[in-house]
Amino acid sequence: AATAVRKAKITPSQRARSPRSSTYMGPPAMVPFAVTIRYFTESTASAYLVATPNTPVSHIQSTAPGPPAATAVATPTMLPVPMVAASAVVSAPLLEPAPEGLGCARGGFHVDPWGAAATAVVTHVHGDHLVPGSARYVCAAPSLPFLRKRLGPEVAAEGVPYGARFRLGDVTVSFHPSGHVRGAAQVRLEAGGEVWVVSGDYKRAPDPTCAPFEVVPCDVFITEATFALPLYRWRDPQAVVAEILAWWDGNRAAGVASVLFAYAMGKAPRILAELALLTDPARAVLVHGAVEGLVELYREAGVRLLPTSKVSDTARGRSFAGELVLAPPAASGSTWMRRFGPHETAFASGWMRVRGTRRRKGFDRGFALSDHADWPALLRTIEETGARRVLVTHGYADELSRYLRERGYDSAALPTPFRGEADLES
Repeated sequence: AATAVRKAKITPSQRARSPRSSTYMGPPAMVPFAVTIRYFTESTASAYLVATPNTPVSHIQSTAPGPPAATAVATPTMLPVPMVAASAVVSAPLLEPAPEGLGCARGGFHVDPWGAAATAVVTHVHGDHLVPGSARYVCAAPSLPFLRKRLGPEVAAEGVPYGARFRLGDVTVSFHPSGHVRGAAQVRLEAGGEVWVVSGDYKRAPDPTCAPFEVVPCDVFITEATFALPLYRWRDPQAVVAEILAWWDGNRAAGVASVLFAYAMGKAPRILAELALLTDPARAVLVHGAVEGLVELYREAGVRLLPTSKVSDTARGRSFAGELVLAPPAASGSTWMRRFGPHETAFASGWMRVRGTRRRKGFDRGFALSDHADWPALLRTIEETGARRVLVTHGYADELSRYLRERGYDSAALPTPFRGEADLES
């Protein structure tokens, strides 16, 4: 059909387009051979057009919703044109936006739903991906202890090992490491010969606390875009952690406490693990109660960390001079901070790549240590998946999808009520 239209020299200016139809209204055009053009959707078979060789065609119109929900099929003209079931020609997308979140009708589940769902397939346990209220949760096995920590031990949840395939409805599902935090996973979906992958959050940098990112080839890749701007380019994480250690040592020599804010799930344990590789492994760190509960789960999983104790367990009136204190961002500016006496504050986050952000937040130091892919890693990952279509969500989704379209990708942004890392629980 496309060849016939090209040979007929139908120009873009001769077409009237809308999101759901495509129409040619122009001067008569000579179609060089006989074709039948029919449009199909899941529920509709449209009227059809027959063009015989070397006769004028002055009006071509689709009467059913247009691509990508519909597929145009061109065949040699045969009268009468046989009716073909729409499902035999085109299938619905494996994932589509729904009120509860990204839904898979063929599998009867949602991926990282932001509302209550019958079955929630979860990439990881951060608050912008795991919400309470679903009847059943399925996650990667290393993530299960953290899911139960957040939602309670009685929640209906099951963990599946990385790489193990299982069925939900008509869809084959598997989890693959995303490298974001411990237990975080990409979700691979396969049905009808097509493979979709939902990345969740991911990073490509090494991390001693979790399995490294695994490239999963796919037809459609749904990627995060938390730091999808060219200015976000990460340094070697070990170099950043060495700066954290130097800051701690400097404050220790000056007799002041070092209060470092980091997300409790993922970032704080990662810092403890990275520091264990650079300093005396017996050197203790004080932590906020929200950090301690998650740190213990990391230790139970066999991750080597610096020893920790809760600030709340220290003796009243004790000095914190020279100590390193790890706390969630929500503790900044709270009454919890009054006990430390002279101290400096710092924040470990990819947002610290922009100095103005550190100044606005009032931190003395900022360390650009991120659990997300930076701009080069996002582009490299998209290319390595081999995906023909890329959907973008969380963060700078519009910017990344526009950049990809300009470079020939079939790409669009997916709506989400979350903005990305800024929405994480502290």
